[in-house]
Amino acid sequence: MTDFADDLNPDPPTDGADASDAGESTEAPVRAGFVAILGKPNVGKSTLLNTLLGVKVAPISAKPQTTRRGVRGIWTDVPTRRQLVFVDTPGLHKGRTALDDFMTREIRGAVTDVEVILWVVDLRRPPGDEDREVARLLMGLDPDTPIFLIGNKLDAAKYPEEALDLYGSLGPEIVRSYLLSAQTDPEAVYDLRDDLLDMLPEAPYFFPDTLRSDQTREQWAAELIRESAMTHLYQEIPYAVAVKVNDWIDGEGDRPTVVQADVWVEKQQHRRIVIGQGGRMIREIGRTARKQLEIFLDRKIFLDLEVVVRRDWRMDQEALRELGFGG
Repeated sequence: MTDFADDLNPDPPTDGADASDAGESTEAPVRAGFVAILGKPNVGKSTLLNTLLGVKVAPISAKPQTTRRGVRGIWTDVPTRRQLVFVDTPGLHKGRTALDDFMTREIRGAVTDVEVILWVVDLRRPPGDEDREVARLLMGLDPDTPIFLIGNKLDAAKYPEEALDLYGSLGPEIVRSYLLSAQTDPEAVYDLRDDLLDMLPEAPYFFPDTLRSDQTREQWAAELIRESAMTHLYQEIPYAVAVKVNDWIDGEGDRPTVVQADVWVEKQQHRRIVIGQGGRMIREIGRTARKQLEIFLDRKIFLDLEVVVRRDWRMDQEALRELGFGG
């Protein structure tokens, strides 16, 4: 069976050295640390993470609240023996469900014991109530933790410098500020990554140097499928959708890899919408997700999706545990 780390990272960021070589070298001390990515919903946190890593580990869509768990992405610079562990957090917002409570705990846990916090804001708009809520959270943290203010979506902003100044005036002490577009300007993102690498303390690697994410392949595939559902569905339906991968059978030779997953919805009418007339919607969701899986895994995929009703799963602690939210 192919290891998921190899699937996700066909070209590990090394110069030919392996982990044992890195461990034996005495040219430079090993450095490692955690970086939290924080911000309100839909400011581009997951896009920033994916660009920092050079591979897609976090789902993205135009709809807010796409990220539900603290996805960890790992960047290891083997030649210089440095490892960054990024934690992409859900967008901070006020919610009413058990899932919302879990997401809030994920955020607060992610900003504890980190080397740097990246506060991502949307330069296209002035600060709003949710941005002020993020600022209040940041002001309540350890004052010794440096905060970088990341002004994102520079390519679409009319007055980026003015917007960045407004965010910077909300209260938290900002160590450095950046203007960039995570989607269209990867070089600026790589400059940010280099600055973060320079700040790492001496510490052993937290993860193997070939790994780019701490997710299992099933969790990663489930998030890609859910991203596809959020892209194709409208209004409130996407937020009542979850995906659980039940089976994964690696194909041999020319045989495709088989992935079977359930798409959870909360109501029978939601199920009809997700399936669509004549099954068109679920086929489109599956087609888009399958194409992404095939691109990233570089193999043929047979994706079998079933839409099931799991009533009020967002309020059901047992259902959330089944999906991997919480202990």
